[in-house]
Amino acid sequence: MMPAIPLPFVIALLLTILLFRLIRQNEAALRPALVFTAACIVLVIIGGLRWTFDIRFIRFIQPIMASTLPVIAWFCFVGAPSSLRARHWLHLAPVVVITIFSATWSLWRPPIDLLLAGLYFGYGAALIRRASRGPDVLPSTRFSDASQALKATGIAGCTLIISAVSDVLIAGDFDVYQGAHAATIVAVVQLLLLPVIVYGVVAFGRSIPAGEGESISHAGESVSVPPEEVADNLVESVPQPAIEPLTPPEASSEPDQDDQQVIQRIDQIMRQHHLFRDPDLNLNRLARRAGIPSRQISGAINRVYGRNVSQVVNEYRIEEAKRLLQETDLPVTSIFLEAGFQTKSNFNREFQRVANMTPSDYRRSVASGE
Repeated sequence: MMPAIPLPFVIALLLTILLFRLIRQNEAALRPALVFTAACIVLVIIGGLRWTFDIRFIRFIQPIMASTLPVIAWFCFVGAPSSLRARHWLHLAPVVVITIFSATWSLWRPPIDLLLAGLYFGYGAALIRRASRGPDVLPSTRFSDASQALKATGIAGCTLIISAVSDVLIAGDFDVYQGAHAATIVAVVQLLLLPVIVYGVVAFGRSIPAGEGESISHAGESVSVPPEEVADNLVESVPQPAIEPLTPPEASSEPDQDDQQVIQRIDQIMRQHHLFRDPDLNLNRLARRAGIPSRQISGAINRVYGRNVSQVVNEYRIEEAKRLLQETDLPVTSIFLEAGFQTKSNFNREFQRVANMTPSDYRRSVASGE
């Protein structure tokens, strides 16, 4: 009879297969996902060794490795720091505290599980709060993938919070049942949650255009400025017809003169260079082309239009799509790609939001003169 393989090692094997697939793709935007997946593999293996062989050194290292996971997840969604500043080092503080507590556990039994629960809950709540603030806090993600990136961020936050609940359950199990069910709780949580959060990290990475420089966002503003992209230059070099102006905005708050100047600059580069046709366009690229900080663009558009940057850019794309539907016989599949969308579902959803009808209905209404 073949010996049974402990569940944690099966999970580690599956994550290792995923890691090698990510390595083979060799995409710079997926490097944070590589680091996070590798960290998950190490954590799962350590957990398997802890509950299978109960080695003293493994008991010491397991909580330390567990404390690094939410920190790595945070930087996967926020961005790797381009410079080591004081606020970046603060993320290492919980790891240092857990290390000290783990090293001195035999002396005074510090509540490590509860501390880990608080750490996971804090980072999970921070990711959920970040997702709730809208796509403008994700300046590196494509506008067309903003919704998916926000969902991935929210999923990761929820997963960390559920992990925090499991840490509380483990602490309670040790208090009441001397840890009799701890191994089962850990295995089930890892089986259910690790693939979900890894999926979220990978999905977020895929929303970042290839060649996008590393940057970190603070309050929605990009800190580093990579070189101009070739795709941007190609869009600018091809003569394009002018699009119709957007519908008159309704101010969400009192815009000032600086806001109007930002709006005029964004409108100018959209009309003259048709930047919205770049499918990889994101807030960072728009900020570089406009020569205006991303946070200033986001604030001005929100105050003047009452919408986020992604929605306004998509409105330029929809106006172009309406022009193509009216003046050409191109199929809808070709039109949404020409307008800068990457998926038909996103195109249909945004077209319905802006025009209150489907692309096909719009073409029929134009043809019938309605």
